[in-house]
Amino acid sequence: MHGFLRSLWDEPRPPGMRGPAWWDGVLVVVCASAALAEGALRPGLPWLFLTVAVVTGLAPALLWRRTHPLAVVAAVFGGAAALTLVTGGEAGEMYTTVYFLALPYALVRWGSGRQIVAGSAIVLLSSSVDLVLGAPEAADLVGGVAVLFATGALGAALRYRGRARAREIDRARLLEREHIARELHDTIAHHVSAMAIRAQAGQAVAQTRPEAAVEALEVIESEASRALGEMRTMVRALRRDGPAERAPSPHIGELEELACRSGPGPVVEVEIDGELDELAPAVTAALHRLARESVTNARRHARDVGLIRVRVDADDTSVRLRVGDDGAGGLLRPSAPPGYGLIGMAERAELLGGTCEAAPNPDGGWTVTAVLPRSGAPA
Repeated sequence: MHGFLRSLWDEPRPPGMRGPAWWDGVLVVVCASAALAEGALRPGLPWLFLTVAVVTGLAPALLWRRTHPLAVVAAVFGGAAALTLVTGGEAGEMYTTVYFLALPYALVRWGSGRQIVAGSAIVLLSSSVDLVLGAPEAADLVGGVAVLFATGALGAALRYRGRARAREIDRARLLEREHIARELHDTIAHHVSAMAIRAQAGQAVAQTRPEAAVEALEVIESEASRALGEMRTMVRALRRDGPAERAPSPHIGELEELACRSGPGPVVEVEIDGELDELAPAVTAALHRLARESVTNARRHARDVGLIRVRVDADDTSVRLRVGDDGAGGLLRPSAPPGYGLIGMAERAELLGGTCEAAPNPDGGWTVTAVLPRSGAPA
């Protein structure tokens, strides 16, 4: 119980509060007009002019029920208690005071924990004045308490729902950020890595083989153009002022573009076996990303690598990707944590219901193995 009270006391105000809007003005006009109309239609109401003036004058407080819920509750229920004290409990009850119920709701919906506690005490004290001077019947008392509790419970329910919705939005944003980070790593980082590798190779052979340096510059230009195009596609996808023009998804044929048998760097061999034409687009894109990331990692991190083999095998239910190299030792020391590339590869495979593992070979080199379902849906 103490923990609950402590958490209630420390509860902050929920986000998303807004100031008065045009419909709040309409609500005030409707409530004030209803109070004036009720006063005109009930001429026998005790303390008519004072009661109508108080109920009408408190209506504008509804404008600030969201931004200042405690102050509004104090003003309205304090005003109602003052009216009861001035009239000795003889003031008539107006039906228009039903708008008072919007204030306990607003207090629980938009107030902090301290404001809820303080506002509840104000409502309790105001009701106590009515009990002492007005002496209401038991049925009216029970009904009034039930209505107040119901309005507060409604505010609490919507408050909880708003908080749950905010958590869902935050989670969606986090997932989207992870997706963007993964796409940046798998696409832009790949091209940048390729440019860095070609630039290093070009510098190494610039003096002895100028034609190889020129070839490296051509590859760098091509990779830079592709990186720029993919970056522009991402920027358009993130903009909110119009529909994004997304680049077409990679296809299996693009895996063969990873093959490389000439120029600086290791030889890359690509073998594809099995029927791959009817794969789900998400699986095709994942295979392409995983293969390209694995080849890039081998080129960047493997020592003394001369050959990188990429093999794709497909059967009726799944597709298996294997990328291995003949480098001296693994990419990472056994005690080193995996990099973002390996984490992203495992996450991409897991989202499709598959697996992706990367480990050093017993005789040297590194092998990445991924198994994905053909449908692209978790089993």
